[in-house]
Amino acid sequence: MAQTLTVLGLESSCDDTAAAVVRQSGADRAEILSSIVFGQTELHSAYGGVVPELAARAHAEKLDQCVREALAAADLTLENLDAVAVTSGPGLIGGVMSGVMCAKGICAATGLPLVGINHLAGHALTPRLTDGIAFPYLMLLVSGGHCQYLLVRAPDDFVRLGGTIDDAPGEAFDKTARLLGLPQPGGPAVQAEALKGDPRRFRFPRPLLDRADCNLSFSGLKTALLRQRDQIVADKSGITRQDRADMCAGFQEAVADVLAEKTRRALRIYLAENPAEPTLAVAGGVAANTAIRTALEAVAGESGTGFLAPPLALCTDNAAMIAYAGIERFRDGVRDGMDLAARPRWPLDNSSPALLGSGRKGAKA
Repeated sequence: MAQTLTVLGLESSCDDTAAAVVRQSGADRAEILSSIVFGQTELHSAYGGVVPELAARAHAEKLDQCVREALAAADLTLENLDAVAVTSGPGLIGGVMSGVMCAKGICAATGLPLVGINHLAGHALTPRLTDGIAFPYLMLLVSGGHCQYLLVRAPDDFVRLGGTIDDAPGEAFDKTARLLGLPQPGGPAVQAEALKGDPRRFRFPRPLLDRADCNLSFSGLKTALLRQRDQIVADKSGITRQDRADMCAGFQEAVADVLAEKTRRALRIYLAENPAEPTLAVAGGVAANTAIRTALEAVAGESGTGFLAPPLALCTDNAAMIAYAGIERFRDGVRDGMDLAARPRWPLDNSSPALLGSGRKGAKA
């Protein structure tokens, strides 16, 4: 029987400083012993978005405290751990470096093995942490910085079926909120307004539905909303609360419609592999949007595919997913040295063409 592994995970790729301890005994489902997250929403609220330098400094200040609290909540010490897993990319480079250096320090002091984790792999493997589902499954990773359809075949075997060629959905929600004077983060604010609006009043475009692939685009949708807002302002010298609610409702429905149709196409590719227990999983902050989640669940039901969305706390950035991904990689014999690098870009599927182009630092996505 496989050994029991207890792993400390660290996550600092954007604006959440997180540490968690996860344990897995043999083939049993993993158990989250602790999960601590220090958010930075208030720190960045005055700027309308995440300021990388401020985020990096906050990570450096909070990581030690986060680790101490995670160990205390799990009633463990460093001596009780089998390894340390850390997000080593992709993300804001200052934050990623903070986490990697903290993990290296712990490993240098204790002799514990170090495992570098792709942040996207953490999200993609979350359904195995929460529900122990079998490979292969289809994952829609939909968040503020990423949107990809992934065929997940193994802990290190991901096939990207499609993704966004510009703004991720979460980014589009944030920009929409700023255009309409709503607070950040934009996803919850737009959803709350949409509940009071009429989605049929404004018919926003559904980009790329004329293409047969699984790629998505949300930049033009955001621009269409900007033009609609400006037209209303020009006609009425301002917008009413109902105007804003109706625009939010129309925007949200457009995003849900695009994701639903592209998911149908991704499911057809996935189901052609004839998985014994087909599952569509969704993760990332946008997965918390009830309208989008309902649309995706309906699409899965059309083909008899199971639908899984992890709890909200595990959809957004957290370290439990990093610790679990570390357990999966550790069992596969992966160990990293003190030369582990922080990577601002790190595609999960290196065999597929880059969606957003490449540069000196490698493919963006």
